[in-house]
Amino acid sequence: QVQLVESGGGLVQPGGSLRLSCAASGFTLDVYAIGWFRQAPGKEREGIPCISNSGSYTYYAGSVKGRFTISRDKAKNTVYLQINSLKPEDTAVYYCAAVFKNGWCTVIAGPYHYWGQGTQVTVAS
Repeated sequence: QVQLVESGGGLVQPGGSLRLSCAASGFTLDVYAIGWFRQAPGKEREGIPCISNSGSYTYYAGSVKGRFTISRDKAKNTVYLQINSLKPEDTAVYYCAAVFKNGWCTVIAGPYHYWGQGTQVTVAS
């Protein structure tokens, strides 16, 4: 069964950090570009960073540039999202998604085939 599972979310104070994980089962992520998306209550889903299948290309949306870092671990079949200097406006459900593509990635949701169930990130004091 093809599955993406996010983990690592939680409640954190402003200025804190989290590392989210996106683990794949039933398939290898080596040939998939991965994107992270988030959706806050009452807002549209937002693509944040993405990473190509090889890891050589990454893209960050302007709202998270400098604070978010996406990376991938081939051996663990997992993609990570390191989030630093968290702000209350980062509160959202965070999703990872996979698309079968070589050499590029996108923060547009349409092309993505597989989605995880999401992990909640809440930033509050």
